[in-house]
Amino acid sequence: MKKLAMGIDIGGTNTAFGLVDEDGTVFCESVISTEKYKRFDDYEAYVKALCEAMHALIDSVSFEFNLIGIGIGAPNANYHTGMIETPANLWKFRDDEANPDETRRMFHFVDDIKTYFPGVDVAITNDANAAAIGEGVFGNAKGMKDYVVITLGTGLGSGIVSNGEMIYGHDGFAGEYGHIAVDSRTEGRECGCGRKGCLEAYASATGIKRTAFELMAKMNCESDLRDTPFSKFEAVMLSVAADKGDALAKEAFRFTGEFLGKALADLVATTSPEAIILFGGLAKAGKWIFEPTKWYMEENMLATFKNKVKLLPSGIEGKNAAILGSSALIWQSAIR
Repeated sequence: MKKLAMGIDIGGTNTAFGLVDEDGTVFCESVISTEKYKRFDDYEAYVKALCEAMHALIDSVSFEFNLIGIGIGAPNANYHTGMIETPANLWKFRDDEANPDETRRMFHFVDDIKTYFPGVDVAITNDANAAAIGEGVFGNAKGMKDYVVITLGTGLGSGIVSNGEMIYGHDGFAGEYGHIAVDSRTEGRECGCGRKGCLEAYASATGIKRTAFELMAKMNCESDLRDTPFSKFEAVMLSVAADKGDALAKEAFRFTGEFLGKALADLVATTSPEAIILFGGLAKAGKWIFEPTKWYMEENMLATFKNKVKLLPSGIEGKNAAILGSSALIWQSAIR
């Protein structure tokens, strides 16, 4: 009988899920709204709606199969405990500010899913770790034992694999590379975490948008980007502009690549990976982000590591990446 794993990706707007085989083929997929469940008191209704939708998807499959497990990727998910812990970016889970109670913000997500799927293995990790596992099972890190995945989306996440094992740390939250300090000045950029000077504030879709507007104030060159207000500006506009030769857009990528490349050189000195894989929306800029990042990485690399570490694009990006990555949490154990 064919074996399939369910992959679930929980985002702030939607939750996507699908059934995936060991070759990375997504047989079917569906989505429910995350945004609809805004309040803390909606949590149980959200879990119920998700599980009912998963059962409906399973029932829609025309052939018999064995569901070997459910893998979940979510912000602030803890692999060790199976919980989603104080997920500030999932606004549906935010508690009432007038009645803060941190203990009420520890969601036993794995156990809650298991009540609807008795006897099925369920595992959870954060979205960046899920992407890293997905690259190892289905993508460009297949066959590698030491590699790092950097997710360049609204923020910057990282998944670090050493000797074939994901590094979770003693509390399950290792790999927050987006929050290393790269700018120690008092006027360093404020990060969403509340600190100043974090890598995420410079090397992410949000960060490069901020860079573009700083450059608009500093540079005199003409640019179509100046016609777009901040509220409507999207990072992808920089790639389009750079392709047209826009000097401001090119400088935004160079500046971003400098921060990211230097940070990756430090990461290599700590982890000595075979490859670093860039994943996510900003990574889709291709050469505009890869070339400066690679240059600054090598320029600042300890001599021992120079020209040894590959900088690669994702091998699963655009192929139901989030669902594949989450399902790989199950497949990595099943394949061993």
